[in-house]
Amino acid sequence: MRVWILAIFFAAFVGVASGEEAAASKDTDRAARLYSPEELRADLDQMYRGLQAAHFDLYAFTTKAELDRRYHQARASLRQPLTLLQAKTRFQLFAARVRMGHTRVDSPAADWRRYRKDGGKGFPLQIRIVDEHAYVAENLSGLDDIKPGDEIRSMDGQSMRQWLARTERHVSAETAAMAHSLMEYDFAMYAWLELGSVEGFDITIDRSGAPPRRLRLPARTSAQMDAARAAQPPGLDLEQPLRDARIIERGVAYLRPGPFYNAEAKTEADAWDVSSFRDFIDRSFGTFQAAHADRLIVDLRGNPGGDNLFSDVMVSWFANRPFRFASQFKIKVSEASIAANQARIDHDAAAAGPISQKFAQLYARSRPGDIVDFDIPLAQPRTGARFEGKVFVLIDRQSYSNAVAVAALVQDYGFGTILGEATSDMATTFGAMEQFSLTHTGLSVGFPKARIVRPNGDLRSRGVTPDKPLRIPIVQSPADDVLREAAAIAADG
Repeated sequence: MRVWILAIFFAAFVGVASGEEAAASKDTDRAARLYSPEELRADLDQMYRGLQAAHFDLYAFTTKAELDRRYHQARASLRQPLTLLQAKTRFQLFAARVRMGHTRVDSPAADWRRYRKDGGKGFPLQIRIVDEHAYVAENLSGLDDIKPGDEIRSMDGQSMRQWLARTERHVSAETAAMAHSLMEYDFAMYAWLELGSVEGFDITIDRSGAPPRRLRLPARTSAQMDAARAAQPPGLDLEQPLRDARIIERGVAYLRPGPFYNAEAKTEADAWDVSSFRDFIDRSFGTFQAAHADRLIVDLRGNPGGDNLFSDVMVSWFANRPFRFASQFKIKVSEASIAANQARIDHDAAAAGPISQKFAQLYARSRPGDIVDFDIPLAQPRTGARFEGKVFVLIDRQSYSNAVAVAALVQDYGFGTILGEATSDMATTFGAMEQFSLTHTGLSVGFPKARIVRPNGDLRSRGVTPDKPLRIPIVQSPADDVLREAAAIAADG
């Protein structure tokens, strides 16, 4: 599940995004013109001033001296007119230096998709990054000499470690591990930002037991890659079906809740409708109880997250005491956050939801610059039938957002055992993203207005570490060996 899909939904606590399709439409109207150096410098100035005023803690991971230096370098480099995509790329390079996932400008994903839709060619390998080594996860090049699991040692005369550092510059992330987990989805896009349209790539491939080989890797269109994918044996797909509930062996139930939002939503207001998700969860636990299951695996691998309005419905089935997803939720009040929240309410109060109304009430009794507590009410265990067996939550590096919050909650309250690999996304995070727009380019600048601390109060910016680590293979087959191992642990637990 691509992380950017969250941009079409309003997440009550983790963040609020701009609506990528609307942004893409505006980009189309603005993309034809060039922006003068004077306009670009004015927008960069506005961006930095806006972040200083509205960001919860702009210098948490990058010192003011360092960020000031990067700002002056970026400003001095704006000496010639740029297209919107070029401006977007330059501004994002600066935003990424803040080293926070929720500090960023408009994504180039819409530009990349337009380029691909028009027949543009790109890097034809899906990669997996482990300890700064890049491996082939999927080969869509048409070259039989490349196999999944091969290590890519170099590209166009640079080592892959150099290429990872080069492309990581574009990614807003607290850590290199988080940037790499995101780049596994979109390395081809970042290579395109660096190189533009090219016909191919000179790579070196290393396979265990064989000498390194140099190959000319052809760039390919989306249609060519789709055809290559269709001709290959299927790999593990955690989106088919999107939500899943079944008994996988005697006494062990399996629940893949899918994203914590209404995936069937047709409008923004529908994104808040938890009824179909609640029905799915209630039916699933009814099935588990009818089968007398006393072990449960909740699979959050590859889960993009969403809203605790949904995840609380699931957790309430096995929670044995009241709970909340954060021990602290502190908001920095700013003119930008106030304006963004009010614009959301004015646009569609139903779609904005009750949380935006609570923010408005909080802002009405606060002043810009104040740091205030946002009250998170305790969620209650379910009344009536409950699941009282042992719970195991399966996570990986691509469990994001509210999926990380669920794993932290389960771990901190002792509701279950966490299996898998550490998340790359943070359990204590700067989030609840808002945005402001730049005057000349119209680019949106995202910033976190809140600091959200995991339930146990740990202030460190780090992912959820599993209680029982499981190795995630570079290439995963439909047999799903990771789930098999988790099921064995659950059965013995």
